[in-house]
Amino acid sequence: MFYVQHARLCVPQGGGSRYAVGGGKMMLTLGLLASFGCIETTPVVAPTETSPVVSGYDTADAFADAVAAVASLDPGAYQLDVTLRSPDIGCDGYADWWEVLSPDGALLYRRILTHSHVDEQPFTRDGAPVPIDADTPVVIRGHMHPAGYGGQALQGSVASGFTAFFPEDGFAAGVERDEPQPVSCLF
Repeated sequence: MFYVQHARLCVPQGGGSRYAVGGGKMMLTLGLLASFGCIETTPVVAPTETSPVVSGYDTADAFADAVAAVASLDPGAYQLDVTLRSPDIGCDGYADWWEVLSPDGALLYRRILTHSHVDEQPFTRDGAPVPIDADTPVVIRGHMHPAGYGGQALQGSVASGFTAFFPEDGFAAGVERDEPQPVSCLF
């Protein structure tokens, strides 16, 4: 087993021409690579027998990546299940929220995360009600304590789906102090 950063893997679903596309740091086996021809990769990170969580990093440069989002429930009050990947080390460095923004940077929804996810990477947490319609374009991104914003985000809508991108530096930086805010980190 090895880790691939910023890869795209196309996996046939149901034998048709529909594909599920994933990005970011994924665990793949050599058999899976040999089975499917639709894969793009960038540099491979060396194998490890330990947790894929990065340890001993400079917390000023550690960011939370939004890697997937799935919507359920009703328009105007969706539940979003957002998957983040973050180099959590405990309360000194962890993904402390994910949020939904308009394309111009207005905060629409924020889901506070009350603890680190050192041994659970990537991890998915739901949040609701998210006040958007099916065709409302949004940006979904994670926030890392103490580094702030800077990782991979998602853009799109419930109707069209979400794709990975990297926002420009400083995008919607002013919402970082908006409520709600984490009160504490449990562990």
